[in-house]
Order: sequence, then structure tokens, then C-alpha cells
Amino acid sequence: MSLFDYAHLKSLPGPEDITRVVLPNGITVLTRVNFDSPSVVLNGYLASGSMYDSDEKAGLAHFTASALMRGTWKRSFQEIFDALESVGASLGFGASVHNTSFGGRALVEDLPLLLELLAECIREPIFPLEYVERLRAQHLAALAIRAQDTSDMASLTFDSNLFPGHPYGRSEEGYPETIQAITREDLLSFHQQHYGPRNMVIVIVGGIEPQAAIAQVEEKLGDWQNPNQMALPDLPTIQPPEKMLRHHVHIPGKSQCDLVMGSIGPCRNSADYLPASLGNNILGQFGMMGRIGNVVREQEGLAYYASTSLNAWIVGGSWEVAAGVNPVNLERAIELIIKEIRRFTTEPVSQEELEDSQSNFIGRLPLSLESNAGVAGALLNLERFGLGLDYLRRYPQMVAEVTPEMILEVARRYLDPERLIIATAGTLNVAG
Repeated sequence: MSLFDYAHLKSLPGPEDITRVVLPNGITVLTRVNFDSPSVVLNGYLASGSMYDSDEKAGLAHFTASALMRGTWKRSFQEIFDALESVGASLGFGASVHNTSFGGRALVEDLPLLLELLAECIREPIFPLEYVERLRAQHLAALAIRAQDTSDMASLTFDSNLFPGHPYGRSEEGYPETIQAITREDLLSFHQQHYGPRNMVIVIVGGIEPQAAIAQVEEKLGDWQNPNQMALPDLPTIQPPEKMLRHHVHIPGKSQCDLVMGSIGPCRNSADYLPASLGNNILGQFGMMGRIGNVVREQEGLAYYASTSLNAWIVGGSWEVAAGVNPVNLERAIELIIKEIRRFTTEPVSQEELEDSQSNFIGRLPLSLESNAGVAGALLNLERFGLGLDYLRRYPQMVAEVTPEMILEVARRYLDPERLIIATAGTLNVAG
């Protein structure tokens, strides 16, 4: 496909075939028809994430989300799962910094049941003590496993040092001492204060007319009100690192040392996002993990893996390099990564590198939208980040308009080789 051949992309979701309504109680509903499918995918979120957690009870939003399906005023834990299994449907919850998310799927004729169960779980959970304690044991076991995982601990340490005093820098899953401190009453209180229709979003994609889907949502959730629902908090402004900072987590008995290093990145709706995303692809994703993978892993053989990631959220993000190395190769790997970042922030990428990544981005977009789940996820992101219903139609042209100079400009803005956060975890003692 030519970089500028977009004729076949006219079938991408856009304002003409995405229906968006806001119910009187504040719930936003987005739908798109796919009559080639006998099923529907249901995705969405409530504004009840870990940004509301206190330091003393970090992990409360995550704990609450995991307990929603353990019983309601109408059904027991077993009855909820029996109802889902009886029609081959699924439903689940999770929590992130900003939101509690939910997702499920069912045959079109079973959408009313799926919405009924969703409504019960978010409106009427009872958090049975027996299941609260079971979940606590599961969370603590997962945290114990995390504490021995060099990759997880390097990432956790990187976040805490890059975002000090900010919800982005705190573990969404919490810590052993904070999970121990959470009570059933805390779950009830968190639910009463933060679960409500305001800022809630529901996306439905599949073989159902938009108005029929909206009517079913309104029937199950249109009367929901929570006058106690707290307003969205003002999150602190994210500042770039003032100097290079290294921190090592010693984990005995590990043959591999993991490292995460980098700095802040743009928020998702920033004009910097697409140039940074294409630049990230060149730096550490495309082919054999881009320039960094090629140098650190393929040429020098210093890493088991080495790649980059650009994580863009609502009020900011991170631009990271991650690698797993033999501890004896750690310093050399860090040295080479910094060298590649320095090159990336002083020299424009080549036109060939850019065109390869542009073709990759444009070509994989329609592939990501082949399923109901892919479309539902895309529509949810359009709403979450305020990108506009025409964003997917505009996307190929926006990608094609990125230049090497634009990538160099954003690289210089976000990646300072002299002010990186470097976090490592493993058997090596590193001063920091």
C-alpha cells in the first residue's frame, strides 16, 4: 500500500456511523453497528480509579473493582457466574489510575442480561466479608510474587521516581501493608463516594441497532443517581526530572537484572503524541525492537530483550526503555542506551526509517478494527482522551504529515540524556 493511498480506509469508524448520546444522568453511550456479527462487545469505565486512593490505603480502587462481582443485593457470587455461563457471556472489572473499567461480551439477544448484571455489580455490590478476605489473600500473594519479579520491581521503582507525589507514581495494586489495612467498610465507603453515573462511559459494538442498544442501557442504568459522588480531583502538574537519578532494588538469587530508564512523555491528546509515537517506534519498536534493540541486543549481545514504550495518559505520560540483562552487562547496556538516546535527540531520523514506521502505523489501523472488541476499544479511547469521532478518519493523514524534524523536536522536549530516571532490579548492588 502506498503511504498516501487511503481509499480503502473510508470504511473506518467515523461520525456517520458512530452514535453518541449522553443520558440525562450523565452516562455517555457510544455504539456502532456490525450486522455481520451475532454478538456484541460491551466496554466502558467509571471515574473511580486509584487517583482517589490515599497513600495509607493504596490499592483500594483496585480492591473494590475486584470485589464487585462477589455478590450483590440480588445475587450471590455463584448466581452471577451461573447467569453468565448459562448464555456463554463474560463480564469483568479492573482499575487504573483514572477509572474503573469493565468489559464483556454476549450474543445480541443476551445483551439485556449482560447490562442487568453490569448494573447490579456497579450499583448494588455488598462486598461479602468471606470474599473480601479471599481477595485480600489473593492480592497479597500477587504482591509477594511481584516483589520477586525483577521486571515488575524495576518498573514500579521507575514510576515512583519519575512521578513523585503523583498518582501515576503509586502502584495501582497497592503494597502489602496498604492491602492489609483495607477493610470491608473501606470498600463500601469507596463505592458510595466514587461510583456513579457522572463521567461514566459505555460502548456497545455488534449486531444491534444503535437506538435499541441505547434504550437497553437507559432501561438498566438511566435512573441511577448518586448525589454523594465526588467530583474529579485536580491532579498535580507533572514535572520533568531535574537531574539524572538511579535507584536499584536488590532481589537476592536472580540471574537477570532488569532495567527501566527514561523520562516523562506527552499526554494522549497532545499534538506531540503522534511524532513521539512514530519516534518511539523507530527508537525501540520497529523490526527487531528498533535502534536500541539492534544495538544492545543484536549487535552487542548484552540483553535478553531491549525495547522502548511510550505511555500516554490523560495528564501526562512516560517515555521508557526497558531491558533484561546479565548483571555483569548492566553498566555497558545503560551506556549504550544513553548513547542511542543522545543520538536520537541530536540527529533527525532518516526519511526511510520514518516512512517504514508511517506505513506500519497506517497499515495496522484497519487490522486493529477487524473485530467488535477492536472497534469498541478504539471508540472508548476516542471518548476517554477527547480525540473526536472523526479521529480514525483523520489519523492516516496526520501520521503521513509527521516529519523527521517534528520527531527531533519532541525527542528533545521529553528525552534529556543528562536527566534520565534509571531504575534497576536484581542481584546487583548499584549506588543510587
